[in-house]
Amino acid sequence: MTRASLVAQRHLALFNECVSNGDFSALLAEFAPDAVVKFENVPGAGTLEFRGLQAIIAAYERQPPDDQIDVTTEAFEDGESIVVPFAWRADGSKGVMRLTYADGRLAQMVVTFG
Repeated sequence: MTRASLVAQRHLALFNECVSNGDFSALLAEFAPDAVVKFENVPGAGTLEFRGLQAIIAAYERQPPDDQIDVTTEAFEDGESIVVPFAWRADGSKGVMRLTYADGRLAQMVVTFG
């Protein structure tokens, strides 16, 4: 299994567990204090961006994800990022997640819907 696949598998397993139990603290603990989370092409909202761990925590508290995701094709490395093609379990809609780590922490996550 490639490094990208291992990172994707771990991240998605953690995400799906958090969705299942409604507690995102384990996922949020992965983010660096100065992390950036960006959601692109969000239905009805366009682009949303959250800078810093406190803003990310607040976003997850306001609107926690309510559906799990699965990898659709093998994750791969693109520069410093791990690219994870995924689909939502409830309706099968697809997206791409780009995960960038620095010093063992998630420094940037960009999720593109559609």
